[in-house]
Amino acid sequence: MRILSALIAASVLFGITAPAFAGWEDEITTFDHDRLARFWDAKKDGINEAGGQGGAFVSSIVAPDGGQVSQGQLVGNWQCRIVKLGGYTPVRMYDWFRCTVRGNQNGLYFEKVTGSERLSGYLDAYQGKFILLAAMTVGSEPPKPYSGGNAGIGAAVTHTDQVGVVSSLSPTHLKIEFPYPVYESTFDVIEMRR
Repeated sequence: MRILSALIAASVLFGITAPAFAGWEDEITTFDHDRLARFWDAKKDGINEAGGQGGAFVSSIVAPDGGQVSQGQLVGNWQCRIVKLGGYTPVRMYDWFRCTVRGNQNGLYFEKVTGSERLSGYLDAYQGKFILLAAMTVGSEPPKPYSGGNAGIGAAVTHTDQVGVVSSLSPTHLKIEFPYPVYESTFDVIEMRR
């Protein structure tokens, strides 16, 4: 019941668009804004499609609403792994890779730096959590910018764009949740730990 109440409360949070936009809200594509607005539906669908597989991971990492996270808590090196719920398979859990979060002249930057699929993009604070607007690359492709909602942001609009919500499970344990990824699954989670 507590999880359901949190899901309902958060669906209201993500369903409301603030009248004055700043940061990520100026950059997000319409497609990604829609995915973010359907965050709780995607999470519920992914858990349902997992069909009880992934037991402890789903109940302890995916199901709970993560807590607030600070910029200081994010910065640094992380071990991270991607877990995909629903879609082609009920649950697919990948090995641990290396991720980093660092500040640069444009803001707070997340990068999954190892593995065959990499992800990189900027993080913006939003109501105690962070929104990640990122782009995925494969193999030897160099990192790409998030395409953004207007031509001045960077790349052309691309299917490799990813939008995620970063929250805290503990001071040394975070998660990034991705509603309705374009490929393979219904709901993805990057688990981060140090």
